[in-house]
Amino acid sequence: MKVAKVVVDVPVSSIDSLFDYEIPDELLSVVKPGVRVVVPFGPRKIMGFVIDITGSSEFEKLKPIHTVMDYAPVLTPELLNLSKWLQEETLCFRVSALQAMLPAVFKAKYEKEVWLLADESELPFEWQIITQGREVFPFNELEESGIKASQISSLVSEGLIEIKYVVKGKNRVKKDTYIEIALEQVKAIEVIEGLGKQAKKQKQVLEYLIDTNGEIRLKQLMDDLGVTRAPIKTLEDKGIIRLVQKEVYRDPHANNNERTKPLPLTEQQQQVIEPVLSRIDENKHEMFLLHGVTGSGKTEVYLQSIDRVLQEGKEAIVLVPEISLTPQMVERFKSRFGDDVAVLHSGLSTGEKYDEWRKIHRKEVKVVVGARSAVFAPFEKLGIIIIDEEHETTYKQEDYPKYHAREVAKYRGQYHKCPVILGSATPTLESYARAQKGVYQLLELSERVNEQALPHMEIVDMRKELEKGNRTMFSDNLVEKINDRIKRGEQVVLMLNRRGYSTFVMCRECGETVQCEHCDISMTYHRTNHKLKCHYCSDEKPMPNQCPKCESEAIRFFGTGTQKVEEALQQQFEHARIIRMDVDTTSRKGAHERLLKKFGNQEADILLGTQMIAKGLDFENVTLVGVIAADAILHLPDFRAAEKSFQLLTQVSGRAGRHELPGEVVVQTYTPEHYTVELAAQYDYESFFNREMQIRRRFAYPPYYFLVLINISHENHVKVVDASQRIANMLSQRLGESALLMGPSPSPMLRIKDRFRYQCMIKYKSRQDVDEPLEHVLNSFQKEMNKEELQLTVDFEPYYFM
Repeated sequence: MKVAKVVVDVPVSSIDSLFDYEIPDELLSVVKPGVRVVVPFGPRKIMGFVIDITGSSEFEKLKPIHTVMDYAPVLTPELLNLSKWLQEETLCFRVSALQAMLPAVFKAKYEKEVWLLADESELPFEWQIITQGREVFPFNELEESGIKASQISSLVSEGLIEIKYVVKGKNRVKKDTYIEIALEQVKAIEVIEGLGKQAKKQKQVLEYLIDTNGEIRLKQLMDDLGVTRAPIKTLEDKGIIRLVQKEVYRDPHANNNERTKPLPLTEQQQQVIEPVLSRIDENKHEMFLLHGVTGSGKTEVYLQSIDRVLQEGKEAIVLVPEISLTPQMVERFKSRFGDDVAVLHSGLSTGEKYDEWRKIHRKEVKVVVGARSAVFAPFEKLGIIIIDEEHETTYKQEDYPKYHAREVAKYRGQYHKCPVILGSATPTLESYARAQKGVYQLLELSERVNEQALPHMEIVDMRKELEKGNRTMFSDNLVEKINDRIKRGEQVVLMLNRRGYSTFVMCRECGETVQCEHCDISMTYHRTNHKLKCHYCSDEKPMPNQCPKCESEAIRFFGTGTQKVEEALQQQFEHARIIRMDVDTTSRKGAHERLLKKFGNQEADILLGTQMIAKGLDFENVTLVGVIAADAILHLPDFRAAEKSFQLLTQVSGRAGRHELPGEVVVQTYTPEHYTVELAAQYDYESFFNREMQIRRRFAYPPYYFLVLINISHENHVKVVDASQRIANMLSQRLGESALLMGPSPSPMLRIKDRFRYQCMIKYKSRQDVDEPLEHVLNSFQKEMNKEELQLTVDFEPYYFM
C-alpha cells in the first residue's frame, strides 16, 4: 500500500498537520509530491497538497484519495521544503505557506480542459472516440469515459496532451481563432480553378492561404484582405478550410524593443561584478549588499551577472519593490534577454499571472522580473537572486504568511548554492550593519556612471516663507526654478507623500473633524468625486455642506493632498502640462505604464506624485526635483521614521540629472535643522548610519535587537483589553532573560473597521527566547479565536505599527 502525506486546505491550528491517505491503484503513477488532490475530510471533500509518499502508515484504516487536480506537480520538492520553513519562521499554517507560492487562479473555483499537443492519430483509439476532431474538450468527458488516471498521466509526461485550468465564468486560457486549408494543396488549387466569377472573395482567401503555407490568425487574414466572415463561412461549410482555436499567451509586456548589448563597465562596476561572477562560477552561495548611489549603474551589473547565469544554463529571479518600477525595469530586461523573461506583479490580471507562471513552470523562460511573490518562482536551477531597492518595505508581506522576501531569497540561495544580491542607494540599517560585520559582502558604487555629480540639494525653510507672507505650498525658490525649467523645455518631478485633495476636513467654529465611523482616523477629501474617503477601510461619504456637530457652514479643508497640489500647480503655472501619479490615478490596469510613457515622451512638463515616483525612474530630461513636504513621514510614531525619510529624500533626488543635463533638488521642510534632512542634502549615508545606530542602540531597536509584534483585536473593547492583559501575563512568565516585553498598549490607531486593537511588542536577541512562549499563547487562545472572533496575529520584523 502506498500512502500520501497530505496538508488539507483547512487553516485551523488543530488541523495544521499531515494526514495519511491511501493512494488507489489507478492513481499510483499520478500522485506525486507537489500535486494537489481532492480528499474526503469528515463529511465533505476538500483540496489538499501531497507533501510526501511513504509505504506505510501508523493508522490501520485509511481513506483513499478521491481524485487528483494536477497531472504534473505544481510545486517543486524545494518549494515543499520551503513551505515547512515558512510555517516555522512566520508561525503560519502550512496550507497558507503553500498557497502563497501559487498564482490566484489555483485558489479560485475552476474547471479543467484537455488540450491536444499532438495529432489525434498519435493518441490511443479510445481517446479518438472522445476527441472527435476537437483540439480542446472538457476534462469531465475523460472522467465519464472511464479512462484511467495513469494513462492520462503518461500522455501528459509524453507531451501529447496538457491539462489546463479554466476559472468558472472567466476563461483563463486565452484563445485565438486560426484558419487553415483542410485539403491537400493540389486539391485546393483544383478548387480555386473550379470557383466561379461570383466567388472572387473565396478565391482570394484560398490563394492567400496557399501562399502562407500553413495556418494564420483569422483576424490577420480578414485585415490583410479586407474580407468579411461570409466567404470564410462558405468555404468552411464546404469543408475546404477549417477554423481552429489555439491558445495564445497574454503578454502584458509584449516586447517590441530592439535587443540591447552589454555596456562597457566602469572600473568600479568591474570591481563590484567580479566577486559575484566568481560565486556564480564556483556554484557558491553568498549574500552581497550592493550599495550604489543613484545612477551608478546597478542595473547593468544585474544584467551582466544574469547573462553569466544564463550562459551556464541556469535561471534568475529579479525582485522590484512595486508595480510602478516594473515597466522601465521590465523593458530593460526584455530588451536584453527577449522572450526569456516572464513578469509577475500585482498589476497583471489573474489570467496574465497564470500565463506568466505557466511559462516558468514549463521552463519556457529563464528570468523572472516581479514584485515580492516572484521570489517563489518554480525554478529548479536557480543561478542568482537579485533584490533591487532592498530597503523597500513592500518586500514584507502584511498578510499570513508574514514573510520577508529577503529571507526567502536567502533560503533559496543556500538551497541552490547561488549568490543573492541586495541592491540599494540607501540600504536598511539592518543590512548595512550585517555588511559591516561581514555577514554580507559589501560592494560599493560611489560614482555615477556618466561621471555626473549628484544633483545639488537645496533646503528651503518653510517657516521663513511664512514670515515673508508666502502662504502657498510652493516656496519662491521652487516657483522660480520650475518656471526656468519650463522655459528651457526641461522636465520637473514633484513629490508629495499624500494622496487625495486634503488630509482632513474641519469645522472652524467648533473644531470638529469628520471622522470615519468605523476607524479612529479623520477622512480624506477627494475632489474628483466630491467625497470623503477613509484610506484604512475604504468607506466613503458625500462631503457635508455644514458641520455635522454644530451645523455651522464654516467647514473647510486642511492639509495638502496630491489633488490639491495639482490644482495649485495649474493656477501657478497656467501653461504647464501636468501628470499626477498616485493610488487614485494608477488604480486602473496599465495606468502606470501609460503615464510614465507619456512623461518619457515629453508630453508633460511636471510629474507630480506620491513616493511611487521616488525610485527607479530614469528620464534624461528631468533636471529639477522638488519635495513639497519633507516632514510628512519624519514625525510618525515609528522608530524607522528618520530612516524612511532619509531613504525617500535620497531616492527622489536621484531622479534628477541622470544623463547629460545637470540636476537640482529643492526640499521644502519645517525642520531644516533635523539631522536626517541635513545629511540627506549631503548624500552622507555613512554619517546618517552612524548617527541613527547610536539612537537604535540606546533604545534597544533593530539591528541591536529583533522585534516581534503581537496584535490583538476584537469588536468588543472590554474583551480586547482583557485578552491582551492575559497574553502579556502569559508571555512575561515564559520569556527568556534577554527578551524585553513592552505593553500591552492600545495601537496608535485604536479602531479600524469597527475592531478595537491592542498590541504587545517583544525585543529579543535569539529566536529561542520567543518561539515557545508565542506558540503557547497561540495554542491557549485558539478556542477564543475560533468561537469568539478574537483575532491574534504574530508579526516578526514588523514594518507597520499603526
